[in-house]
Amino acid sequence: MREAIGEVLPLAVGIALSPLAIVAVVLMLVTPRARANGPAFALGWLGGLLVLGAILLVIASSGDANDGGQPATWVSVVQLVLGVLLLLLSLKQWRARPHEGEDAPVPKWMGALDGFSAPKALVAGAALSSVNPKNLLLAIAAAAAVAQTGISGGDQAAVWVVFALVATLGVAVPVVIYFALGDRAGHVLGSLKDWMARNNPVIMAVLLLVLGVKLIGDGIAGL
Repeated sequence: MREAIGEVLPLAVGIALSPLAIVAVVLMLVTPRARANGPAFALGWLGGLLVLGAILLVIASSGDANDGGQPATWVSVVQLVLGVLLLLLSLKQWRARPHEGEDAPVPKWMGALDGFSAPKALVAGAALSSVNPKNLLLAIAAAAAVAQTGISGGDQAAVWVVFALVATLGVAVPVVIYFALGDRAGHVLGSLKDWMARNNPVIMAVLLLVLGVKLIGDGIAGL
């Protein structure tokens, strides 16, 4: 179980470091419905990962991911493929980075956040955590890493809960700052939002590069 947690922690951090999602929750925290929408978004994010994990672990476990104490061949192939896809996403993010004097593009859907209710924030959090291509690829890699250890279903579920909680820290920390600092939170959250929005492409490019190389290395080692 400890081995499985060690395998998935870097992938969980990769999901936690989702700049646009962090910007989204910060934007919700400066609206009149902040006290409801911020926690709802974070809970939705966590719930989306838990549901996604339940599905992926069932699929991965049914495929005999462990072969005599070693990762099955298909697991290593999946890791290689996912690693290559992450490298391609890294290249795409790097090419999309703003040049000197340019502002980083902001998705149009962020303009609708002011009008969100708590249920909409919950659904948005669940969708962004589980449907986002980067998060989905990392979650698939995490499920394969857990299944290949051969631990019991209960232990797999426990590992995934740890994975999901760590992966939720990125959107949960701004919510904690909001409630902990009160009126003083505005300046801190504003600075965080601006920095994340400005550096999103570079952060994502570097992160995806590191995780992609890791998965390719794991895949090669398992073959």
